[in-house]
Amino acid sequence: MKLKSLIAAFAMVLGLSTAAYANGLVRTVDSFDYLVDYSGSMMMTEQEIKMPKMEIAKEVLNKITKAIPDLGYKASMHTLAPAHEIVAYGDFAPAAMEEAVGSLQSDLAIYGRKTPLGNGINAFAPQYEQMARPTAIILVSDGLNNLGIEPVKSIVDNNIGACFHIISFADSAEGQATLDEIAKINDCTVMVNGVDLYKDDAALNDFVQKVFYAGLANDALVLRGVNFAFDSAVLTDEAKEILGDVAVIIKDAANGVALQGWTDSVGTEAYNKALSQRRAESVKAYLVQEGLDAGKIEAKGMGKSFKYDNSNADGRYLNRRVEVLVK
Repeated sequence: MKLKSLIAAFAMVLGLSTAAYANGLVRTVDSFDYLVDYSGSMMMTEQEIKMPKMEIAKEVLNKITKAIPDLGYKASMHTLAPAHEIVAYGDFAPAAMEEAVGSLQSDLAIYGRKTPLGNGINAFAPQYEQMARPTAIILVSDGLNNLGIEPVKSIVDNNIGACFHIISFADSAEGQATLDEIAKINDCTVMVNGVDLYKDDAALNDFVQKVFYAGLANDALVLRGVNFAFDSAVLTDEAKEILGDVAVIIKDAANGVALQGWTDSVGTEAYNKALSQRRAESVKAYLVQEGLDAGKIEAKGMGKSFKYDNSNADGRYLNRRVEVLVK
């Protein structure tokens, strides 16, 4: 079976709509939000490019919007200082998102407009809770002049089960330190420099790939629904039903597949390495039971996973998974 047909078959088995895969790509998040720092410091001139930081940020966001593949995402956009909804949560429409980004001003007052970053996140927390998981929150900020609730405290206290990715326009140690603290909350965070994305399309496309999608030919695809209880390698009835369908697909993969087992972050490295191996072996054993050639299936325990947020129960459950890589 050709790779494209394999992807289509996997998508149907895993409950993905046709839009969730295309041209060998599969989305790795279901929804995202652009969270844009709209404070006075973002109106200041960036010293290398000699443009307002907000103007550079707008161009970067529109480049990202154009680079995101059509895989059926949900999306929204918010600003901070003031905290405001710019694009309501719904189906990702690139043209509408570009128009919304273009509407942001880059010549507003510099003084007297500090950033209540934590307060804004606090205000948007109920909306973030309702977004389809996994969720990416793309924070565009220079990290300066925060007022009110500390951003890290807001994220932790609200138990926001989303991965924060950061496009940094920090031009001071203070601003970068704030963004670094946010990045430490999620081990899945991708932190990039906004000016680098503006100047380098390869860097921008790498950021988009890391945040939004994987290629089945090169990356492991999550077996959605094949997740495990805490400290367990026992397959659920739902997992067995999914794997029964997966077995039909894998038998046509000429060079076989690799199964990667993962755990959440609770426990020691050594224990989780062994547990993740048992999970991969459990899936392999069931596939062999379904008639597959054991010689065409490699099972490998990868240990702890930080792909999803380990600070909440939903994220830990998602991390306790097996992924498949078509060789």
